[in-house]
Amino acid sequence: MSIPIHLKRFFLLILISTSFIIILSLALVGFGEGSGNVVKSIIPRFLMKSNDIAFNENNVGVPKIKVYITKENRVVEMYLEEYVRGVVAAEVPVEFEIEALKAQAVAARTFALAHMEEYGGKKYKSNTGANVCDTVQCQVFTNKDDRLKTWPASKREEYWNKITEAVKDTSGEALVYDGRIIDEPLFFAVSGGKTENALDVFKDNKPYLKSVESPGEEAAPKFKSVVKMSYLEFIKKINAEYSNTDISLLNVRNQIEIKSRNESGSVKEIRLGKTTISGVKFRTIMGLNSTNFKIKFNSSNVEISCTGYGHGVGMSQWGANAMAKQGKNYKEILQHYYSGVEITKMK
Repeated sequence: MSIPIHLKRFFLLILISTSFIIILSLALVGFGEGSGNVVKSIIPRFLMKSNDIAFNENNVGVPKIKVYITKENRVVEMYLEEYVRGVVAAEVPVEFEIEALKAQAVAARTFALAHMEEYGGKKYKSNTGANVCDTVQCQVFTNKDDRLKTWPASKREEYWNKITEAVKDTSGEALVYDGRIIDEPLFFAVSGGKTENALDVFKDNKPYLKSVESPGEEAAPKFKSVVKMSYLEFIKKINAEYSNTDISLLNVRNQIEIKSRNESGSVKEIRLGKTTISGVKFRTIMGLNSTNFKIKFNSSNVEISCTGYGHGVGMSQWGANAMAKQGKNYKEILQHYYSGVEITKMK
C-alpha cells in the first residue's frame, strides 16, 4: 500500500527535527570521553550560560572594601571582587577582547589593594573614611543597574557575563614589584604609539612605569583630536594663568615655541613668551586630550592637533585591546605595560 505524499512529508519532517535535536544534544554534552565539548570550544563561556555570580565569602569575594559613592554622598562597603567588576564595567568598553578586560581587572584590583590598610596601603585622601571613591580621582566605578541601562537590552546578559568572566578568571590576582603590591597601577585610554615615563609626567620615577611601545591603537575614537580657538581666546587662556608672558595679538606667533619633547613624542616643555612651562600644564590650560600635540597658527584661529587620550602613563587600554587581538594573554599585556612586575595571587 502506498503512503500518501503529505504523510511522507510529515514523517520526513519528524525525522529531520529528531536528528537535529540529537546532534545538538551531543554537541552540548560532548561526543564521548576525550572528544571535548564542541560548542564550548567555539563559543565563549559568557555566551553559553549566566555567569552573574554573587561575590561573597564563599565565592572569591573577600576581602571587603569601602567605596565612597559620590552621587549618594555615602560610603558603601562591598566585596573586593564586586568592586573590581564595577570598575571594569566603567573603565573600558565591554566590546574589548576578554584578555584586555582581564588585564583591566588585575590593574583595578591592584589599585584597590594599594588603598587598603590591611595590605599595607593607604586610603585615598578624603574625610569620608572610604578606601577609594567612584570617580577619576581614584578609578571610575559603576554598579550593575546603572551600567545595564547603557547597553542594548538584547546584549545586557552577555555583556555582564563577559565582565564577570574577566573578574572571576583573575580573582585575587594583583601586580607586584620587588615583593610589594605596586601603589600606582596607572592606566589611560589611548597612547600615541608609545607610553610615557612616569618621571616625565608626574615627576615620580616609578621603576615599573617606563615608556614602552604601544602600536595598533589607530582605531580608537580619540586617537586623533583637534582643538581650534580664536587668537583672543588662546591668549586669554594663557594670561589667566600667567600674566607676565607679554603675549599679544601682534607677537603671538613668535612667542609660542615647543622647546623639547619626551621620548614618546609628547611635549616636555613649551615657551609662552617669557615663561616656559611643562607640556602637562599646557594641556590643562588648553583642555587638550594629551600632551602629544602640535600647534598651527591659521589665518583666523589657532589649531592644536593631538594624538592619544589621557596622561599616557602605565597601561594603554586601547593598546591592551590591540595586543589581545594579536593573541596576547592578560599576563603578557600587563607585563608589557608595567615593567618588571609579577602577577601574584593574594591570600
